[in-house]
Amino acid sequence: MKKIGVFTHGADASGMNAALRSIYRICHSHHIELIGIRRGLAGLTEADFVPFDRSMTSNIINRGGTVLHTSHFLEFENGDMRHKAVVNLEHAGIEGVIGIGDATTMKVLSQLAREHSVKTVGIPATIDNDLYGSDYTIGFDTAINTATEAIDRIRDTADSSDKVYAIEVMGSESGFLATYVGIACGADYIAIPETLTNVHDLFHKISHANRRFIIVIGEGDEVGGAQELANLMKEAYNLDIRVAVLGHMQRGGTPTVRDRVLASRLGQAAVDALLSGASNIMVGETNGEIHQTPLQMTFERRKALNEQFVRLAEMLG
Repeated sequence: MKKIGVFTHGADASGMNAALRSIYRICHSHHIELIGIRRGLAGLTEADFVPFDRSMTSNIINRGGTVLHTSHFLEFENGDMRHKAVVNLEHAGIEGVIGIGDATTMKVLSQLAREHSVKTVGIPATIDNDLYGSDYTIGFDTAINTATEAIDRIRDTADSSDKVYAIEVMGSESGFLATYVGIACGADYIAIPETLTNVHDLFHKISHANRRFIIVIGEGDEVGGAQELANLMKEAYNLDIRVAVLGHMQRGGTPTVRDRVLASRLGQAAVDALLSGASNIMVGETNGEIHQTPLQMTFERRKALNEQFVRLAEMLG
């Protein structure tokens, strides 16, 4: 294999740049040309290709976001768009493609492999940590550290005023982020999509606390989020809850050491996988070891939140 393409797709996650740097350095050591595909799937259909050189990866390991930029290109669901992308790859002489991103990224890579026999490898990068096939995804550790730091600051205000705060973190369909952050910041209650939120039980806990009360809630919780929860409590119990939505601040920022190392390992593993003839797989880290998972499994199987963490959160609360 002489030429490999790489793109980042979907929401950005801190550590994507570290993965790009690793991929370039490993390709360079094997005398393989690396082609960057800018703006994700949009750039793939428009042949927005740029040759990687050392200057593109210089001093990016500590930067959040992605130097290749990203997009949500829904038009790629159209088979004609995928065919156009394959033609662009063939014209550029790209023999294998590495995609860095979320479940949608893995689905697209799987389609290219199954429909057009493109050699594809995925690298999991999403702050939701919800991709089956890897214990941790790139960006998750940075996000939970960022959210925990923010909530620690809110706790200072809550402790000073004995107020109830509902703090919303990301995780549209998964409670990994809310659970880890809730445990780390000492939340009194954690509401996540995987469990039912009993509003009456929550009010009972708050009324017996006689002090400040911190609720960490995932945006995908069945009540709908922090503001919706506050509205419910106001309507049902005339209870005032302060709301803080952390939002996109959780995505950006300098990646943690853990995310940088994970990204570097998975970057190497992705190139090695292509060179070994593997395709239609995602590289991930499980129990500290690198594993390959068929792409279709990564987006069709639900990654379960460890029940021990859920019980721990309940007991600590």
